[in-house]
Amino acid sequence: MRSGPGRVTLVGGGPGDPGLLTLAGRAAIETADVVVADRLAPLAALRWAPEHAEVIDVGKIPGGRSTGQDEINRLLVDHAKAGKHVVRFKGGDSFVFGRGGEEAIACAGAGVEVTVVPGVSSSIAGPALAGVPVTHRGLVQGFTVVSGHVPPGHESSTLDYAALARLGTTIVVLMGVRTLPAICAELVRHGLTPTTPVTVVADASLPSQVRVRGTLETIDERLRTAQVGPPAIAVIGAVADLGGLP
Repeated sequence: MRSGPGRVTLVGGGPGDPGLLTLAGRAAIETADVVVADRLAPLAALRWAPEHAEVIDVGKIPGGRSTGQDEINRLLVDHAKAGKHVVRFKGGDSFVFGRGGEEAIACAGAGVEVTVVPGVSSSIAGPALAGVPVTHRGLVQGFTVVSGHVPPGHESSTLDYAALARLGTTIVVLMGVRTLPAICAELVRHGLTPTTPVTVVADASLPSQVRVRGTLETIDERLRTAQVGPPAIAVIGAVADLGGLP
């Protein structure tokens, strides 16, 4: 362990392939004393950590074990205050549905130095790896990224699906495999045509990557036929029909 005050580095690990981790992210891991890692982080990158580094698994398994955010915050602060360089390692980008903001606030509030290393967000990388651009000249001029963690109408949902249906942008849904049928139905209810193209990319950047295409009215059945599960990204809109890759 190095002398002096400890610190925390929030590292976004990208969509899954360690090759898509940034150079700054790798450098942080190479100097870590403690790595607090999520389940969807590219764990193969941990081979770059020093031999003395302690790896703490705080991954959340859907329907299974889960480490609470308060406990994660405590781990970051306590280890940093013990003089260690703590790397908080997670998939995608820490500030896109990754609770990186909560962790940065907790560390700063405890007087711990925090550095953010942005990651390649799966919201953009997943579609790109399947050949789907989230924007396309002459077709769509923007994209909207939303969480599908809870379905439309849930008391925790803050999304305005009527507004989403009117925006005219590509809609990218993260964490929405389970709720996608309800999301598609809600978008149709608010005016999107049932034949609006949808592409779902599962395990983006990994050898197990799968792409499933359909429409708002057919994607649920096609996902069940393909037995696609999380993690997956759904792309809704005209660009989902482009797909320049096989």
